[in-house]
This record gives sequence, C-alpha cells and structure tokens, in this order.
Amino acid sequence: METKIEQFKIIGIAIRTTNENNKAVGDISNLWNKFLSEKTIEKIPNKISSEIYSVYTDYDGDYTKPYTTILGCKVENLDQIPEGMVGKEFEGGKYKKIIAKGDITKGVVVQEWLKIWNSDLERTYTVDFEVYGEKAQNPENAEVEIFVAIK
Repeated sequence: METKIEQFKIIGIAIRTTNENNKAVGDISNLWNKFLSEKTIEKIPNKISSEIYSVYTDYDGDYTKPYTTILGCKVENLDQIPEGMVGKEFEGGKYKKIIAKGDITKGVVVQEWLKIWNSDLERTYTVDFEVYGEKAQNPENAEVEIFVAIK
C-alpha cells in the first residue's frame, strides 16, 4: 500500500550499524534492550504519542552498507534533546506501507525486511521506519507497521 508521510521529528537513542555479518541484528537488539531497561520513553520530552519508532537513516548506500538506527518517539519539536539522545527531523515523502504480523520475539519484523531487501521496490534510502503502537503491545501476536521510502 502506497502512502504519503508528512515531515516528522524524532528524539531517541541511536546506533550506527550494518547488515553485514548479521551485525545489525545484535546491535539493534542491544539498542532495544537499552531503550526498554533505561525507560528511555519516559525521558523523551514533547512526545506527540507513545508509539515507538525504529528509524533507519543516514544510509551509506543501499541496505548492504552502514546506516543509523534511532529508537524513539515522534515529538513536537527538537528544542530539548536530553543528554545521550539524538533529535532529528525527517522530510517525509512517498512510502510503501507493509504490516508485519506475528511474534516479534521470533523475528517476524526481520522476516519482512528480508522480503523487502529481496523485492524490486525502487527505494530511495532516505529514511525507513517501523511503528510499534497499540497493536504491537503483545509481542507474541503483534502488528508492526513498516514504512519504506520509495521513488
């Protein structure tokens, strides 16, 4: 399903990683552990909602090259960025929306990304993201929205 996304701002914690040698799987898992164990969501100022965004950006090329992952929330502004966090504004644009359904703990989101990587989608590699909202509260039976920037 094609959809238009307006510009948005995120504050959260970030890591630079790569999909080479499955490095991202461990890095992003560690980032999630840190996000949850340090109750990062409670420290993010000016939140618009409590949906968690997992943002992929600053690509060095395509999905085989390094990129930055930010875990955080949509915010009204970037006036206060807590120490140890990053704040970033994204342009928005044309997106393909994909819904990953199933058990997050068994890698349902990663499975969807494998399909995306192997698809013929004309990706822009600007900013892609996942949204963990109400329907993602039960990890064993979750729905996670994935938005992939397309041309």
